[in-house]
Amino acid sequence: MPKKIFILLPDGVGLRNFAFSNFYKTGLEKKFDITYWNNTPFDLLSLGFKEIKINNAKSSPLTDSYKNARKHIELNLNIRRENDKVYDTYRFPFAYKSVKGAFKSYFARFLISLYNSDRGLIKVKSKIKSIEKKTDFYKQCLQTLERERPNFVFCTNQRPVLAIAPLLAAKELKIPTGTFIFSWDNLPKATMVVETDYYFVWSEHMKSELLKYYPDIKEKQIFVVGTPQFESHFDEKNLIDKVQFFNHYKLDLNKKYICYSGDDITTCPDDPQYLSDVADAVRKINEQDNKSLGLIFRRCPVDFSNRFDEVLARNKDLIVPISPIWEKIGEQWNTILPTKEDVKLHASTIFHTEMVVNLGSSMVFDYACFKKPCAYINYDVPNRVSEKWSVSKIYNYMHFRSMPSKKAVIWLNSVDEIADKIRLGLEGNNETIEHAQQWFEIINQSSPTKASNRIWEAIELIAD
Repeated sequence: MPKKIFILLPDGVGLRNFAFSNFYKTGLEKKFDITYWNNTPFDLLSLGFKEIKINNAKSSPLTDSYKNARKHIELNLNIRRENDKVYDTYRFPFAYKSVKGAFKSYFARFLISLYNSDRGLIKVKSKIKSIEKKTDFYKQCLQTLERERPNFVFCTNQRPVLAIAPLLAAKELKIPTGTFIFSWDNLPKATMVVETDYYFVWSEHMKSELLKYYPDIKEKQIFVVGTPQFESHFDEKNLIDKVQFFNHYKLDLNKKYICYSGDDITTCPDDPQYLSDVADAVRKINEQDNKSLGLIFRRCPVDFSNRFDEVLARNKDLIVPISPIWEKIGEQWNTILPTKEDVKLHASTIFHTEMVVNLGSSMVFDYACFKKPCAYINYDVPNRVSEKWSVSKIYNYMHFRSMPSKKAVIWLNSVDEIADKIRLGLEGNNETIEHAQQWFEIINQSSPTKASNRIWEAIELIAD
């Protein structure tokens, strides 16, 4: 009899990896009975998937405060152990604009002061479990699992509080649980919210991080599988024909294009100025070298702001905005959902551009899949939007320390050198590409096309 596997989608973050990739198809080929336990507004029935919708998911009113306290305590402990202030940069400011927000913030700060130790952290984690077990949502999850009796519950994302109750319910019924660590930078940030029987990580590097930050987790609980998010880049069916792509987005077939990949406003408040600087450099190259280059601007999928409008209007002859095809369901960043169409658009944008320019994003790995270079912005603009922000803060983050060589990207260290560095990238700098691929192999398990298969092989071992 086929093993019944529940794929828990606590929010839309896991859709791209586990609904819009080959993950489902691979699981079916291995004869699993797959049901998506779906807490997103996305209708997975439209893709031909089996799903059970989660309705009225609601955590305890106190859980957010305990979760934030847990994060701050973990960061405090990391600073004490390693004497490294980088962990302070992973904190978000407490919110006081509303009565509810202020209460949550004051309560979280009280908890931090009360439980700021290893023993205190254990108490905070225990309290999260106990208050979540009292919610109606937990009872609803118990009923679903008692009725369906899956052999394994796989959570697609370790961060949402709404994943806690379903996984606790599974543990109550002695159903094995596992979670996927969603992103390459998540573990140093203290974003772990759930506790499961098994953990699925991208690489040996991420496995080492998991054991370092969460010493209670044992090596036998960890599976190194890669991530499905890069699989689509190697599937030719996802590549839109050049003529069709250029005609649809009104691109010039006689031009070569560079991609400028935007960040969200928190990560890079000065992004519009950087885009303007790159546009000026491309214009300079066209004039001096008699070239015909253009820029494609792909904004951050969760950035719906108008902050780029002035730069785009001023450079409409040079910059073509091609926005990600994501659906905005709510105001929070995790209610902005990817679509299957954007998987093709993303891959095709990379395929039809020569290189990418951005500030410290994982697009370096997307372009490495296509053996194309990435340039990282590495200077502060004269009139910064926020005096508290600097590129030095970004590149000091722990995940950039995994870079085996600074040659993995082309560094744009000042506005004056952008044009020459873009020229370098257009020459087909094999050294940069080779070093980027070495970095990619540290961050993601080799053979990136086999991630879904490795996940299912691990599930097969667990559910056997």
